[in-house]
Amino acid sequence: MTKRKRVVVLMSGRGSNMEALMAACGEPDYPAEIVGVVANRAEAKGLETARRAGIATAAVPHRDFADRAAHEAAVSAAIAEFEPDLICLAGYMRILSAGFVRQWNGRMINIHPSLLPAFPGLHTHRRAIETGCRIHGCTVHFVTEVMDEGPIIAQAAVPVLADDTDDALSQRVLVAEHQLYPLALALVAAGSARVEDGRVVHEGAVQPQAGVARLVSPPGWREAVDLEKLARMTP
Repeated sequence: MTKRKRVVVLMSGRGSNMEALMAACGEPDYPAEIVGVVANRAEAKGLETARRAGIATAAVPHRDFADRAAHEAAVSAAIAEFEPDLICLAGYMRILSAGFVRQWNGRMINIHPSLLPAFPGLHTHRRAIETGCRIHGCTVHFVTEVMDEGPIIAQAAVPVLADDTDDALSQRVLVAEHQLYPLALALVAAGSARVEDGRVVHEGAVQPQAGVARLVSPPGWREAVDLEKLARMTP
């Protein structure tokens, strides 16, 4: 297998999606490894989780800086120390400036709790219920200068039940997030998901059957990525 891609995770809180990525990266044939975790809150529980796993961490509290530009410069410096190939936003609760996004263009991905382009921004589960959606879910996408509008890498759908509450739907979507993010990162790290003309093109991944509509959980990344094929393709 080719050399694994170096990943830095940006997060703000408990880091459940980070833990899902950590578990996937623990597999010897996974095409990425987490080399650092950066948080904008020193008390973020995910930092301790990462430290216990032997992963280097950096806390860059935004309240310690006069403005967003100064804070983002410090975050970028912390990221650069780890020499990453990719950056994963995993519950990073800061709006990123266009300048920051341009600095890491094409190397930063995010998970959002809706089926984009539906419901960008906050309160996605409540909005899905109030709108009367029958299908909800989550999306992993490349980060661009426009919030929650980057090229879509992968999505997972869950049903919206008649008696759903925000919390119940949120928990069901979170289970899907923990499956989807490792899959999407594997696709990008292995080189089978790339951006062409503003859209993500997949190579070596299992494609859905034409004309078939069904609810599915995201497949495991091994089923979605032909690692032997990718090893021959990737320099």
